[in-house]
Amino acid sequence: MKLKVLIVLAGLSLSLLASGSEYLDGFNPQNDIPKYGNDSATCVANLSLYREFYKQWKQSKYTNDAITDATKWWSWVFQNCPRATENIYIDGVKMVKYRIKKAPDPEIKEKLIDTLMLIYDQRINYFPLHYKSKKPQEGAILGRKGVSLYEFKPQEYKQVYDILNRSIELDKENASGPVYVYYFRTLTKMATKGEIDTIAVVEAYDQLSDYIEFNLKKYREAGNDKKLEHYENIRGTIEKNFEPFAQCHDLVRIYNKKFDENPEDVDLLKKIVKMLDKKKCVEEPLYFEATIKLYDLEPSPESAYLIGKMMLNQKRYKEAIPYMEDATKMENTEKVDDALIFLAQAYRAMNNFPMARKKALEAAKLNPDWGKPYAFIGDLYVISANDCGSDDLTKKAPYWAAVDMYKKAKAVDPEMTSEMNELIRRYSPYFPPAEVLFFYNLQEGDSYDVGCWINVKTTVRAAK
Repeated sequence: MKLKVLIVLAGLSLSLLASGSEYLDGFNPQNDIPKYGNDSATCVANLSLYREFYKQWKQSKYTNDAITDATKWWSWVFQNCPRATENIYIDGVKMVKYRIKKAPDPEIKEKLIDTLMLIYDQRINYFPLHYKSKKPQEGAILGRKGVSLYEFKPQEYKQVYDILNRSIELDKENASGPVYVYYFRTLTKMATKGEIDTIAVVEAYDQLSDYIEFNLKKYREAGNDKKLEHYENIRGTIEKNFEPFAQCHDLVRIYNKKFDENPEDVDLLKKIVKMLDKKKCVEEPLYFEATIKLYDLEPSPESAYLIGKMMLNQKRYKEAIPYMEDATKMENTEKVDDALIFLAQAYRAMNNFPMARKKALEAAKLNPDWGKPYAFIGDLYVISANDCGSDDLTKKAPYWAAVDMYKKAKAVDPEMTSEMNELIRRYSPYFPPAEVLFFYNLQEGDSYDVGCWINVKTTVRAAK
């Protein structure tokens, strides 16, 4: 098959080889060529030469002139035996990217970028399957291609979008982090320029968030801190880019129309509730309508949790309780913890302190390393102090029990140490003074039973 090739560096003029710049133009792939081409002996020899010079260049940390000879023989191999080894494309990307950064003028740079794109395309053409897993790798290669194009020609963001969109369609949650970032960046750029509706940005954000959460969970469970940090950074970057489009009125405008058109679409309702909850738009009427509708269509502890939260925000404490009780049946224990604390808060707002404490203790039992339930109980004791006593001793004794809880909170949850120390400092002066202890024939260190609904044993201490 005849090749129409124009090659600077390795093509028509050996004098250009010394200049260290190359590009391929008018290249036609040979889909039916044997592994080592039509001249296998020359292919093997030139392949060996390019690899040897490439290794020398790599060993110099990509600084010496070995790249000139490497690209000469690489170009021949690329054209004449493109099936020989996948390293042709891996090394080619490295060399051509180097040349792009060193290009002496825009015209040569443009040609080199075209060559880089061609290398990615030819890798897909000749090596569509991963050499180890034997699974399709078109999505992954397209991801690298799109990111590279954005790196060198950000003005071509629409083309980048098309490439990365296809990459994500193919790989979904298995796409690389940078693919998500640059894909989303192209979308926000188009939306900012008025070339697409912001609804596309919102929907892409929702989709990418699911993919990123999948990877965060995977690497968290695997204990891979490096990968976990990587995807946390990816999430942070996308969140930052989404911020201008995450205003509640924009989200409501987008989702109101969808809700009106398909009010019984369970998947849509879940998406609406999730997005508005995540972006703290829970005061919006749409959030209330979608949440209630979701519970009607598909009752679940998860939707009960959302309704309960919503009613708590509206101070409808009595109505919130049965929903939050249902929410404690969720499989996600972290959310069950939250549901129990929300129940405790509802009972506290209704002045039912014993039930509030009971729910807080249930949360503490479920998650022994969480200090918040104990801090919550301490606050209950402080609130009750004046109502739980009739004299200078019994009105002060609840502060002993409160400080006990604050100490317990920081003991099980060291991250709360600073916050709990501040509360201990604030309420310790409310302990009974030494003269009151003397009057009631008590000494520091004695055991004492706090009465009222609190009904706990504590240790006598004097105010300092």
